[in-house]
Amino acid sequence: MREFSEQELVRREKVEKIREVCNPYPERYEITHEIKDVKDLEDGTTDVKVAGRIVFMRKMGKMSFLTIRDIEGKIQLSIKIDMVGEERYKFFKDNFDIGDFIGASGEVFTTHTGEKTIRVDSFEFLGKALKPLPEKFHGLTDQEACYRQRYVDLIMNQDTRDRFLVRIKFIRELRNYLDNLGYMEIETPILNSKPSGATARPFKSHHNALDMDVYLRIAPETYMKRAVVAGIPKVYEIGRCFRNEGIDQTHLQDFTMIEAYQAYYNYEDNMKLIQNMLQTIVKNVFGTLTIQVGDKEVDLSGDWGKVSFRELLIKYANIDIREYNTKEKLLAKILEDKIELESETPIENLGFGNLVDVLYKKVARPHMIGPVYLTEHPSELSPLARTNDDNREISDRFQLVINGAEIVNGYSELVNPMEQEQKLLDQAALKEAGDEEAMEMDYDYIGAMEYGMPPISGWGMGIDRIIQLITNAENIKDVVMFPLMKPLD
Repeated sequence: MREFSEQELVRREKVEKIREVCNPYPERYEITHEIKDVKDLEDGTTDVKVAGRIVFMRKMGKMSFLTIRDIEGKIQLSIKIDMVGEERYKFFKDNFDIGDFIGASGEVFTTHTGEKTIRVDSFEFLGKALKPLPEKFHGLTDQEACYRQRYVDLIMNQDTRDRFLVRIKFIRELRNYLDNLGYMEIETPILNSKPSGATARPFKSHHNALDMDVYLRIAPETYMKRAVVAGIPKVYEIGRCFRNEGIDQTHLQDFTMIEAYQAYYNYEDNMKLIQNMLQTIVKNVFGTLTIQVGDKEVDLSGDWGKVSFRELLIKYANIDIREYNTKEKLLAKILEDKIELESETPIENLGFGNLVDVLYKKVARPHMIGPVYLTEHPSELSPLARTNDDNREISDRFQLVINGAEIVNGYSELVNPMEQEQKLLDQAALKEAGDEEAMEMDYDYIGAMEYGMPPISGWGMGIDRIIQLITNAENIKDVVMFPLMKPLD
């Protein structure tokens, strides 16, 4: 049997009293204006109808003030006994609580303190909150509560509302930018028979109707390329992906990302596109290209620089990966230099490419404030990327790094099906040897490639990661509206 607080019991009793007058949960209320737009109306505008949640209320003998709000704005309402009548005013005073929803109609005016207000001539009860809103619901001590009860967090905290408005606007601007360039948005499968598209550990499940094991997609890449094979030269998707890996302040196992592909482009074309795209979007959302990241200001204007894996590892680890160009040589050097690496897969099981990547993330990435493009990835680290024509040891790939976080990953795509087949066979051998992040062979994808592919370049960007960056959020969960949490019981 559930137990209720004294306040909750009082509110439940009020529901029955309201029911004697009207439906406490009506089906609709017709508004004329969004709350955020009322501030722009001229004083004297009449018949303005708005609706929202009551977040502040001061009841007095013959006049009351209340504030209603939604995620985008708030407005003050003034309810006077001589405007609505004695019976309705008593109904308001006896039954409305903070947290309830109200619909109100009236005339716009500005108070002597300069606050835009609606002088209410009629109102309707639109929904009873059975639980009272908490007096305080913010700060580090309540962070887990904010994640678990994001709906309360959004009601109570302006910073949270602002952050999610940025996310909504960013995705809208992102779609507009690509749509205006002629890209087409498609959807690809979330359940896959092969965990392909990236080097990552997948989530595994079972499809009962087909009696087969399936994997939650780790990336939409191979299906996006199938779409290019099918004749869509510019294509993108924004959707959820899943990687059964570690969790920290910048990583989640289920996350939102965008991938986009353009035929006849190479990776350098996409480096230019990404720079222009992000500069355009950030300027449209914030009105500036200077963003606050931690205690630093990062300037996104101008042309972004680039640096290679080799240059970074020479600078920060004094290791030349042209000299230490095999797994055995590199691992021996790392152990000799007593460099402690962080990897869920034991480092002795990693292939050369993944070992280089783990080393870079440990010694170099934290120093990259950027924005800067990381280039010349080891070929083994990029099994779906085009190998450089002049140097078979590296791939035509880039990653955009800002403040030590990888924001965008892109490359010239490998479109030779014979070379792709061999690379996936090599990956399968690494997986068999214990590298859990290596990819599996996918002959269905190889079959699609064999129908012919044009030159292609593609890129992917974690939506949560970029929003965390530009809103200066401490934890990536801060920008995910409903992050997965371990049950309290």
